[in-house]
Amino acid sequence: MTARPAEPPVSALPGLLRKLATDRLGLMRDAAALGDAVRVAIGPKKLYIFNHPDYAKHVLADNSDNYHKGIGLVQARSALGDGLLTSEGPVWRKQRRTVQPAFKPARIAQQAETVAEEAEKFVALLARHEGAAPVNLMHLVTQLTLGVLGRTLLDTGLDGYGEVAHAFEAVQDQAMFDMVTMDKVPAWLPLPRQRRFRTARRELHRIADALIADRRGRMSGGAAPDDALARMILAAAEAESVDGAPEQLRDELVTLLLAGHETTASTLGWTFHLLDRHPEVREKVRQEAREILGDRAPVLDDLHRLSYTTMVIQEVMRLYPPVWVLPRIAQRADNVGGYEVSAGADVLISPYILHRHPGLWTDPERFDPERFDPQRVAHRPRYAYIPFGAGPRYCVGSNLGMMEAVFVTALVTRDLTLDSVPGHKAVPEAMLSLRMADGLPMTVGRNR
Repeated sequence: MTARPAEPPVSALPGLLRKLATDRLGLMRDAAALGDAVRVAIGPKKLYIFNHPDYAKHVLADNSDNYHKGIGLVQARSALGDGLLTSEGPVWRKQRRTVQPAFKPARIAQQAETVAEEAEKFVALLARHEGAAPVNLMHLVTQLTLGVLGRTLLDTGLDGYGEVAHAFEAVQDQAMFDMVTMDKVPAWLPLPRQRRFRTARRELHRIADALIADRRGRMSGGAAPDDALARMILAAAEAESVDGAPEQLRDELVTLLLAGHETTASTLGWTFHLLDRHPEVREKVRQEAREILGDRAPVLDDLHRLSYTTMVIQEVMRLYPPVWVLPRIAQRADNVGGYEVSAGADVLISPYILHRHPGLWTDPERFDPERFDPQRVAHRPRYAYIPFGAGPRYCVGSNLGMMEAVFVTALVTRDLTLDSVPGHKAVPEAMLSLRMADGLPMTVGRNR
């Protein structure tokens, strides 16, 4: 028997259309209030919003071949081309096979020392600001995550490429603008936003070309080709596409640069924000770090011993998942949990909303790391918590990202205090995007 999804009243459609442009989280919240399966018709566009673990499992895992990337991420192709985030079908499967070995648990385990070194450098950098003017924490966090990305996945330092983060901000803003305007405003128009986008895209291409040339040169000199970038270069050479289609290799690297640093930077930004608001949790993290680590740097075995810190990171990603919505387009008509979905319809699964489902989470807006006590996790549906996505497109860098977030949080909390500037206004949740909002100013002091 086919069920009919809930639909908002016709009178609500103008407001929903405005929210599609200005408050997408508000749109998702309104839909979730109507039920776990909601259909919104905006002119010819059919939008299905599913908010249940079973429906997420079907769309993202069980029948994932029927659901290609959708609104928002489609527009990202203008900046990222056919990289791992935006490609589909055989192209995506080839890219995934190419980089997968660089993310195997055994190789990530070998990177623990590198991650710890970068975390210690970050703590030392923050400590130099003790007693000084407020520091833009997110700017420094982004430098940290780019440093880890460079050393672990590209076999190079990215210290000289700080402009990467600013360039990505511009291309992401353009992708969001294209989504809201449905690609009606050409990128070639001489408008300020479009000019910033074109400049940023050229900068990203320049950086990618420089990194590829450097890595290729070191490979010819005998450098071990086991990192992600080297594997991408070798795969391109095997396909005889290095000279014939350098754009594809560049697209893949630009995507790796974005996905490899921004999600972890966002998680760390929200972690420090929430620890600042919850001193009782911060104290538990500090005590655990001192008991487990003493005054030394973390090693691989500590990752499992820092259990409470891990629970904190998991709870942060429940409230503020690195990617808050997973948009898809149905290639063929389908049945999702008894609800008919038409071919060509937009389908949205939002980890942000799913992670706040009152039927799955008690007091869902409350920050409570104890939710991730293993005994409580065992009784929760598998797809109730999907901060890294699910199915074949599950985030390939999840293990590296978790290691980095846990190590950095433990060391910063053990050694420093990060206190919000008095009167600092909290970032409104409606502005949540793929990154923490710019400029989270903090003052720095030492834990005694």
